Amino acid sequence: MNFSSKKEAPNGQKELWLDCLNIDTEDWSHVFSACLGKMMAIQTACGEQVVKGQNWNVDFSEGTICFGEQKYPIQFIGSEAAASNTWLWGWENINGFSEEMLQLAQYTKEVGEHWGLEPLTTAGFDLDNTFNGHNLSIVACGIGAQYCYYRGPHSGGAIFVAFSGVPNSVFAPVDVQKFVSITTQCIQQFDVDHKIFTEAFLQWNGTKYRWENQGIIAHFQQDLKIQFEQTSDCLRICSINTIL
Repeated sequence: MNFSSKKEAPNGQKELWLDCLNIDTEDWSHVFSACLGKMMAIQTACGEQVVKGQNWNVDFSEGTICFGEQKYPIQFIGSEAAASNTWLWGWENINGFSEEMLQLAQYTKEVGEHWGLEPLTTAGFDLDNTFNGHNLSIVACGIGAQYCYYRGPHSGGAIFVAFSGVPNSVFAPVDVQKFVSITTQCIQQFDVDHKIFTEAFLQWNGTKYRWENQGIIAHFQQDLKIQFEQTSDCLRICSINTIL
């Protein structure tokens, strides 16, 4: 699939924390790389503090998701269909959900139109390793406000919902050990731009840093050195170590 067409914005809404990053918002890889660290930190904290392996239940008539006895308001992001191996954005609204439950999906579409980022503006397409419910939800929640997301599997595929109302600690900055753990996991699991990923994650985390030659010194309680190496077309992390 080729996402290259450009669309003009109807409004110009945009998540402010991305404004200070020098990224090409028409490039899916850039946007995904910028959102990934933030959302992995949030999703990890949400799993530990909210989901905690409990049973889940979504009530679309009420607009909520429950984990155990706790209930949270949802936004419907979209769905994966197993039979056709396709994704459908919630804003297409084939289920007739209320506009209130589709605000995040609609906002994501509007941002996609503003940026000329076609994966956010194409209603449905085939699933693959790049474009799937998890990655699309990472971007939808990453450019939005304070949301976690959840994949709810069912016999025909899976639904993806964002939810709010969780403790503020879910969105708290991570310490150096967690930052290293999440960074290592992400660069091993996903095809990302390492420079964009690192700077975006540090900026969202509120961690001051400086470039020193071909590396970053990040000022946690203990300084962290992230060294990059030049490959044929980009910088890639080659080492990440705390400074004694």
